[in-house]
Amino acid sequence: MLGHSLLKIRPAISVLRSYSSAAKQMTVREALNSALDEEMSADPKVFLMGEEVGEYQGAYKISKGLLEKYGPDRVLDTPITEAGFAGIGVGAAYYGLKPVVEFMTFNFSMQAIDHIINSAAKSNYMSAGQMSVPIVFRGPNGAAAGVGAQHSQCYASWYASCPGLKVLSPYSSEDARGLLKAAIRDPDPVVFLENELLYGESFPVSDEVLDSSFCLPIGKAKIERKGKDVTITAFSKMVGYALQAAEILEKEGIDAEVINLRSIRPLDRSTINASVRKTNRLITVEEGFPQHVVEESFAYLDAPVERIAGADVPMPYAANLERMAVPQVEDIVRAAKRACYRVVPLAAAA
Repeated sequence: MLGHSLLKIRPAISVLRSYSSAAKQMTVREALNSALDEEMSADPKVFLMGEEVGEYQGAYKISKGLLEKYGPDRVLDTPITEAGFAGIGVGAAYYGLKPVVEFMTFNFSMQAIDHIINSAAKSNYMSAGQMSVPIVFRGPNGAAAGVGAQHSQCYASWYASCPGLKVLSPYSSEDARGLLKAAIRDPDPVVFLENELLYGESFPVSDEVLDSSFCLPIGKAKIERKGKDVTITAFSKMVGYALQAAEILEKEGIDAEVINLRSIRPLDRSTINASVRKTNRLITVEEGFPQHVVEESFAYLDAPVERIAGADVPMPYAANLERMAVPQVEDIVRAAKRACYRVVPLAAAA
């Protein structure tokens, strides 16, 4: 199947100078495998399902050895039907199990997006918090190597736009271990976006990272490189590129701060804002498709850009709450007055 010949990994990104030369090395593939193994060992409710995760030990060998260790009841090979096994996974999560659903590529998750969004992401809200859906959807996301448009799209912004989901995207082996453990333990649905080209990359890991209790907090970014002149935010493979760019910039007298977002939803706004308040400049890097507005018109602005959008919650049913959840005429009027430096009375803004 597609993916079996895609294990050619680009040369390792040389960004490890800040670590001790004696540090242990671990590939992202090994980090993900060990995290799955330890969480399955610690909690019998955790199980893995997806195409070729069992007998073939994963299209990218992330599930190597797990079928032999945990058996076919907890490592389930599925037919080629993402909508089918994603729906089964959500149903199992409703029942109280903790499924980890692997997509061979997140491009194929489009076949299952109804279950991810309508069945998993919205259930906790629509049940008034009575129903949790502890499920992880994981697999490679974004561009790989020569696999064409239908296998190379980045879906981070798609899933990050959906209330009820948590969206994580690791860069290093530390990220992969700590974030996958956090995702599996989390009571809410998590979309876990890996990168195929990072699977074979080796990163230094500490004894703390290798401990079975290690877990990273969801929603917390990591400053990979401190700087004072410009902030660069990135996630997944783009973190490595940002670090390489920072080394080039350093030779030209520009001190860049590089932030590894780790968590796309929730986003660590406080870390980003604190950095920007220091550097007064911001570059964002992602593989997704661009929408240009501010970049092309910033020099002409006399006021900050105002964004009017729906509330960051699934759509309520009650009519009064429904109205509060979508933009109204008065919201646009208030924003326009702010942009024109017209005072908006507090009573009107309430």
